[in-house]
Amino acid sequence: MGVSEQVREAHEGVVAPEAKPEVSVVVPGLNESESLPLLAAQIRDALGVKPYELIFVDDGSTDESWRVINDLAQADPAVRGVRLRANFGKAMALAAGFQRARADVVVMMDADLQDDPADLPRMLEKIADELDVVVGWKVERHDPLNRRLFSKVFNTTVGVVTGVHLHDMNCGFKAYRREVLDAIPIYGDLFRFIPVLASWQGFLIGEIPINHRARQFGRSRYGLERILRGFFDLLSVSFLTKYSRKPMHLFGLLGLLFTALGVLICGYLAVLWFAGEAIGTRPLLLLGVLLILVGAQSFSIGLLGEFMAFQYQRKDARESLPVRESTDDL
Repeated sequence: MGVSEQVREAHEGVVAPEAKPEVSVVVPGLNESESLPLLAAQIRDALGVKPYELIFVDDGSTDESWRVINDLAQADPAVRGVRLRANFGKAMALAAGFQRARADVVVMMDADLQDDPADLPRMLEKIADELDVVVGWKVERHDPLNRRLFSKVFNTTVGVVTGVHLHDMNCGFKAYRREVLDAIPIYGDLFRFIPVLASWQGFLIGEIPINHRARQFGRSRYGLERILRGFFDLLSVSFLTKYSRKPMHLFGLLGLLFTALGVLICGYLAVLWFAGEAIGTRPLLLLGVLLILVGAQSFSIGLLGEFMAFQYQRKDARESLPVRESTDDL
């Protein structure tokens, strides 16, 4: 019996494609064809009669993933598929899935079966309890020791730098209210920091312990490059959350420090010059002048940043106000 027949027999009374589901589950994947039928069945069992849609995003797979997704979609009206033209990365795959999600609650999870769909109901309960973002916490991880250590260091660093303390920021199993995804652009590899960006926007963040399972098929793509990218992205998020609305606070401070140091150096050299010493050939003179110029440029960048932020806020003030609710809605 093929995939289509198995799913068709097991699935009855699924919400019609034109009806709005209560939850959208977005699953990006690369060469995970063996896992997809099992994952679809487990998600169906976990959500029961709740109207849902399952969106598989094929991120340029070279195996049979797209054929399997097509078979699942033909057999099950709750399943939808999106195929990217090439391997563009997880952020692009998630963006494609989020764009097509129709529910007010959107869940992202990995396709490798390490996330347990049985935890979906508890995630949805947390969202129903007025949380805006729920993050999975893999208490007992079935990963190599080096990956667990790097993850521990990464999560600790993220908490210190951003002030958002979660046990497993990098977990691929998260649930969001639709307004969170509408308010936060997803690009690069910043998808793993959506909880930080959401917290910055005033959304309510929480986490729940989840069951983490060993990988059944394929191999992990977690490596040193991904770790380094994560720390670079952390710097970007730190800048965006602290200074995107007030760039002068950063560039003005840098400009003040550079200018003050340059003035001190030039003042010291001026004292030597008045004392009769030659300073024209001293490298210190060039350093002092350079620091003053860099300081002036930093001030200029800060002013330009403030101008751009002002223009953006003036243009989109009504749409971008972080209002949760109003008595006018009652």
